[in-house]
Amino acid sequence: MTTTKANTRLTFLDTYRGFVMFLMMAEVLKCREVSENLPGSHFWQFLGHQQSHVEWRGCVLHDLIQPSFSFLVGVVLPYSIAGRLAKGNKFSAMFWHAVKRSLALIILGILLRSQWRSQTYFTFEDTLSQIGLGYPILFLLGFRNKKVQITSLIIILVGYFVAFALYTPAQDGLNYYQPGVPAGWEENAAGFAAHWNKNANLAWRFDTWFLNLFPRERAFLFNGGGYATLSFIPTLGTMILGLLAGNYLKENKGNTATLKTFLIAGIIGIVSGLILDRAGICPNVKRIWTPTWVLYSGGWCFLIMSVFYWMMEVMKWHKPFTWLVVIGTNSIVAYVMADTATAYFTGFFRTHIGEQNLIVWAAQYKPFAEGLLVLIVEWLILYWLYRKKIFIRI
Repeated sequence: MTTTKANTRLTFLDTYRGFVMFLMMAEVLKCREVSENLPGSHFWQFLGHQQSHVEWRGCVLHDLIQPSFSFLVGVVLPYSIAGRLAKGNKFSAMFWHAVKRSLALIILGILLRSQWRSQTYFTFEDTLSQIGLGYPILFLLGFRNKKVQITSLIIILVGYFVAFALYTPAQDGLNYYQPGVPAGWEENAAGFAAHWNKNANLAWRFDTWFLNLFPRERAFLFNGGGYATLSFIPTLGTMILGLLAGNYLKENKGNTATLKTFLIAGIIGIVSGLILDRAGICPNVKRIWTPTWVLYSGGWCFLIMSVFYWMMEVMKWHKPFTWLVVIGTNSIVAYVMADTATAYFTGFFRTHIGEQNLIVWAAQYKPFAEGLLVLIVEWLILYWLYRKKIFIRI
């Protein structure tokens, strides 16, 4: 991990990244709890729904955090490679740097997931570990032409689809064996799409072998959310979509052409993902990162990026979004704070202000008021780093 001074950056990408990390940090606002306290409020019901992951199939705003973070890793890679080549770095040194970055992301992901446990919790389904597992391959693809990159994307999506389609889960009588899944769970798909059901798919089966190779408090039987290590493979597909977008940006074909291309790519991704999902060919499931999810979420990434590109590069609305740039330029710090510091700051305010004094309007809003104080403090820390031109990266 290094600390560097500011350099030339694509501001709209920092803004997009800042928006993504803000969504993650804003979990502390606990809109879901407020919505439960106010069941008659459509406003809070909407916010609560969008701030919670879907149970299995489908998508809300919160489900786009990890795809966006992964997508942006691909977008900035061509600029990173170009910058290092301009400094005279050799390929071998650059690749070794990519490997070290990959290992750092994987280890950081493991350490964050091991908090408050009695021993290291080896798991690889979180955002950082997933990016780290695929990053060396993405780096190598960064030196290849567009044809190779697109071909690699197709191979990943088709190959991952076929692998799941060929796997048949063990059965208990007429029912699939699904540990941790309630009987008759309404999210289970029927027919061909059942190959992607929770804890009854190829990725789950792989983890019951792979994760048990590591020392554990108890044998791994299932992930409560259905997340899986092998999702790094289709996550690599999401990063390749970002890589293609980054290469196109570097060609500098003008604002109109760039916006048009990104909008078309976004629409194609969303529509194709929906068609494959609705046809029962392959469901849209983020938790195991199905091939249709790569297309669907990738489409949304292109559309969201288009919005920030238009606002920052075309309209030049920089000042109104500086608060997001502050977060985006130190995204790793924001990620770690959201995962570790939130509990500390929450306890601090409860101790020194008192829970009763955190009720701003009414008791129903206490989770939001408490979270807002934490969010402000975390942003101020990022703002201090931004003003000092200190950016911590891996």
